[in-house]
Amino acid sequence: MGDMSSSMFWKIFSYYLPIFYSDIFQLSLGQTATLMFVTRFWDTVSDPMMGIIADRTQTRWGKYRPYLLWFAAPFAIAGVLLFTTPDWDDQGRLVYAYVTYILMMTVYTGINVPYASMLGVMTSDSQEKTVFSSYRMFFAYGGSFIALFAWEPLCDFFAKYQPLTKVDTVAEAWQGAMIVIAAICFLLFIGSFLLTREHVKTRPTGALGSDFMHLLKNAPWWIITAGALCTNLFNTVRGATVAYYFKYYIGENAHINLGIAEFLFFAGLFLAVGEVCNMVGVVSAVPLSKRFGKKTTFIVSALAMTVLSILFFYVPVSNGGFAAMLLLQILISILTGIVSPLVWSMYADVADYSTMKNGTSSTGLIFSSGSMAQKFGGAIAGSAVLLLFDAFGLVPNAAEQTDSAMLGMRLTMSYIPAAIALVMALIIWAYPLTTRRMEEINKKLEN
Repeated sequence: MGDMSSSMFWKIFSYYLPIFYSDIFQLSLGQTATLMFVTRFWDTVSDPMMGIIADRTQTRWGKYRPYLLWFAAPFAIAGVLLFTTPDWDDQGRLVYAYVTYILMMTVYTGINVPYASMLGVMTSDSQEKTVFSSYRMFFAYGGSFIALFAWEPLCDFFAKYQPLTKVDTVAEAWQGAMIVIAAICFLLFIGSFLLTREHVKTRPTGALGSDFMHLLKNAPWWIITAGALCTNLFNTVRGATVAYYFKYYIGENAHINLGIAEFLFFAGLFLAVGEVCNMVGVVSAVPLSKRFGKKTTFIVSALAMTVLSILFFYVPVSNGGFAAMLLLQILISILTGIVSPLVWSMYADVADYSTMKNGTSSTGLIFSSGSMAQKFGGAIAGSAVLLLFDAFGLVPNAAEQTDSAMLGMRLTMSYIPAAIALVMALIIWAYPLTTRRMEEINKKLEN
C-alpha cells in the first residue's frame, strides 16, 4: 500500500509535471528544466539526513514505521499545492513553483526514506527480501497504472463537467485531478502504517562520522547506487517524453485498430500498458533471480532493454507502427519491471554487508541513497529531456513542430535510453555481492 501511494505521485510527477509546467503553468522549457534540476540538489542533503534521523529514531512503533503516520497528510497536501496554479505574474509563479517543488520533494523524502528502510527490518533472509521487494514493486506499478490511466480522464472530467466540479480553467481541472489522487495516497499510507510491523532488531548505529566513512568505503554501495541512478534515468527519459511525443509527434486524436477493436491511442494508455507489464516483470523477478542470480538477471535485462529501445526509433507513425510501439512498450516494461525489485533487494544486501563488515547498522542511511538516486536520476533525466527539446526547437502549444523537434522526441524515446541501459549493464557487471557471497554474509550475521 505504501509503494502504491508513493508511486502514484512519483509517476505523475515524472511523466506529467514537465508538460504541466511548460504548457499549463506557462514556464519556458528552459525555466522548467532549471527548476527540476536545481531543486533536486536539496535531495542530495535531505535524503541522507532523513536516513540518519530515521536510523536514530526510537518509538513504540519502531524506527521507520511511524513516519508513515506522521507524513501521510503533509504528503497529500504538498502534492495538491504542486499542481496548483496561482493567479500571479510570471516571476511570482516561478517562485511559487520552486517553493512547492522543494516542499514536495522534502515531504516525499520524509516518508519514503523510512518506508524503503523498512525492507531491512522486515526479514533477515536475502531471498525473502527479493520476494518482499517484488510485492512492493508489483503494487507500485499497480498504483502507477491507476494514476496514469486515470489522470487524463480525471482532468477531462473536471474540465467538462464545470457545473458539478466548479472549475473554470484547465489549470483548475489539473488541480482537481491531483486532489483525487492525493486523497487516495493519504489513505494508502495510513493503511500501510496500520498493517505493518518491524520484526528485525538492528544493532545501534555508530557515530555519525563513522556511518558516513563506512558508507564511502562500501564498494557495493557505490555500484548499486550508480545502477539505480541509471534505472531511473532510463525510465524518466522515456516517461517524460511520452506526453510530448503523443501531443506533437503522434497527435492527440490518433486511433489504433488491432483488428478486434479500435480505440484512442493516447499517452495515458501507452503509459498504463507499461505499468501493467511492469507488474508482469516484477512477478518474474523472483523466479529468475532465484534461478540465475540477481546480478545475471539484472545484466541480461539491461542488455535487452538496450536493443529494444533502439528498435523504437525506426517505428513509423501508422496503424502498424502504433501496434509495434505497444509491443515494444510491453517488452521494455516487462524488463524494467524485472530490474526494479532487484535494485531494492540489492540495497538490502548492501545493508547486511555493511553490518557484517562494520558491526553496526545504518540501514536508513543506505536506503536513503536509493531514494536519492531515484530523485536525482529523475531530475537529471527530466531536465535533460526539456533542454534537449529546447535545443531541437520544440515550441510548447505550437500547432506545428519542426522536423528537428520531431527528431529530438524520437531520440529521447530510443537511442538515448538505449545508451543509458548499456551503461547500466556495464556498471552492474562489477557488482560483487553474488548469491554465494550473500549466503556467506548471512551465516556470519546469524553467528
